[in-house]
Amino acid sequence: MALLYKVIETSIVTDEVLEEIINEWVSKGWQFDGIQFAMREASKRPAMAFILFTKYSPNPPEEEET
Repeated sequence: MALLYKVIETSIVTDEVLEEIINEWVSKGWQFDGIQFAMREASKRPAMAFILFTKYSPNPPEEEET
């Protein structure tokens, strides 16, 4: 069994967009693992977000279809 990782990058960092991305990938069988934010120096608002997911697969990663 292989542990697979998926990283989704978004430059639109709003609660609605993050929620949509998380709900989409969780419904596809991925488990939400966390969010990393990339910040701008001149702003308190994140410039980008990287949403992390994991999933166990019986197939090796090269055989997995997403």
